[in-house]
Amino acid sequence: MSLYRNSIWFMNGLQQYTRKGYETASKVFEPQDLNVSIVGRSFMITGANSGIGKATAIAVAKKGGTVHMVCRNKDRAEEAKVDIVSKSGNTEVYIHIVDMSETRKVWEFAEAFKEQYQSLNVLINNAGCMVNTREVNAEGLEMNFATNAMGVLILTQSLIPLLRKSGDPRVITVSSGGMLVQKLRVDDLQSEKDYFDGVMVYAQNKRQQVVLTQQWAEAFPVIHFSAMHPGWVDTPAVSASMPQFHQMMGERLRSVEQGADTVLWLAVSKAAARTLSGQFFQDRAPVPAHLPLAWTHSSTEEIQSFMTQLETLARALLPDVEHESPSRHPSV
Repeated sequence: MSLYRNSIWFMNGLQQYTRKGYETASKVFEPQDLNVSIVGRSFMITGANSGIGKATAIAVAKKGGTVHMVCRNKDRAEEAKVDIVSKSGNTEVYIHIVDMSETRKVWEFAEAFKEQYQSLNVLINNAGCMVNTREVNAEGLEMNFATNAMGVLILTQSLIPLLRKSGDPRVITVSSGGMLVQKLRVDDLQSEKDYFDGVMVYAQNKRQQVVLTQQWAEAFPVIHFSAMHPGWVDTPAVSASMPQFHQMMGERLRSVEQGADTVLWLAVSKAAARTLSGQFFQDRAPVPAHLPLAWTHSSTEEIQSFMTQLETLARALLPDVEHESPSRHPSV
């Protein structure tokens, strides 16, 4: 059954997630959606030094937005900043060095950012990792989970007070269509029980991000939350973590600009702001977060268990911090 489901997903991906899929979808895009001025609006983009993150940063900077690059490597960040400024002519580009796998440092960064800046209009959770062997960080968290789930949780929830007091606030999380073949596993958040498959662990993290997006949307209605699938994109991360897939797909992979298109649309367009918060997007349109007849739906109890486990972990890692979490808001 699992093999059959994955095969159906892959065949669907060949139609929709490739460069050809983008070209087909883009025929019905409304060109005017991106003809907006975003001067005076600020955008935080994690993983902004390469791939989809950098392409998004360039596009935002070209439209006059202020860009806050959140990157792990200072040298690569500085190099990317030079390119972003050169291509956009916009000098309002700032670098923040943060390793998204280090929970306390993510929180410390968010707290310092709130002290230094008066507003943040858009947060784009783009940074991610796919480690193919089970490794843990200094806090004892499995590395993929630490970066793709806990880092995103801590950064987003720490910045919610700043986002809430900013105009037209939005949070976009770059997920993956791979999550469609994963059901939320509330009994094994850190992949300790079974054979460790980095690709499947990454897909599980991406399912976690979609669930988080839905929960945040309910709890914080003043902010527009969305998750999205960029398609299969030719990025350095894909080449490094999935070399066989990268080689097999070759020219069929999307460009980084095509992969970033829906991120940009969700971040800047008025059309995106009119959509229901908490949805999963692909090529500028909301799409189901589950395959037809899929077994991947979670019960209310499972989702509550997942959120409770995350909050328990957050309290253990940051015992001296009051957390801005969905469970504190009765609308959930």
